[in-house]
Amino acid sequence: MNAKKPPALSPEAIERSNRKRVAAEEGVRAMADVERQAIAIRKNMARLREAREAKEAAEAALQPDSAASSRKERSRKPRA
Repeated sequence: MNAKKPPALSPEAIERSNRKRVAAEEGVRAMADVERQAIAIRKNMARLREAREAKEAAEAALQPDSAASSRKERSRKPRA
C-alpha cells in the first residue's frame, strides 16, 4: 500500500480555488437571472402585441370601408 498523503495545498492555492468556485456559482446565478428577465420580457411583449392587435381590430371594426370608397376615380381622357 502506498501511505503517501496528498500534497498539502498552499493558502494561495486554496484561495484561488475558492475564488474560482465562487465565480462559477455567481456565473450560474447570473445566467439564471438573465434567462428569467428574458422570459419576463417575452411575456410582456406578447401581452402588448395582443393588446395592440385587439385595439387595431376594434378600430377596424368601427371604421366603415369608406377609406377605399372615398377616393374618387377621375375619368381620364383617352390619349390619341
